[in-house]
Amino acid sequence: MANAGTRSRPLSPHLQIWKWGPAMLVSILHRVTGTVNATAGLGVLLWFLGALASGPEAFTSFADLAKTWYGQIVLFGITVSVFMHAASGLRHFVLDIGAGYELDTNRVWSVLCPLIGIALALAFWAALLFA
Repeated sequence: MANAGTRSRPLSPHLQIWKWGPAMLVSILHRVTGTVNATAGLGVLLWFLGALASGPEAFTSFADLAKTWYGQIVLFGITVSVFMHAASGLRHFVLDIGAGYELDTNRVWSVLCPLIGIALALAFWAALLFA
């Protein structure tokens, strides 16, 4: 232990050392969207179920707030988060079975995952608002 300061020890790679790429970004987004789903999504779901169980006045209060512009933004953000997390989860599932590790394939699916999540959220809200 006395020589611990004089020996050269390998450094753990930090974020400054790694070269950023789409796969790293989508992996971090997967964790972020999971956290958003577990906190905001669960909170809104429990509020919705509580208002539904509490009677018409409580549900009307919830629905009126959900129809405001900021309520719509929160609900749309949660929807995007759910679909992005699902798309990224499917990507991780494919990687877990051993496919998709080729650099070009991995890069393409890393870029497509957020785009697919946003497109699915837009399609979902279009179906809600215009159907």
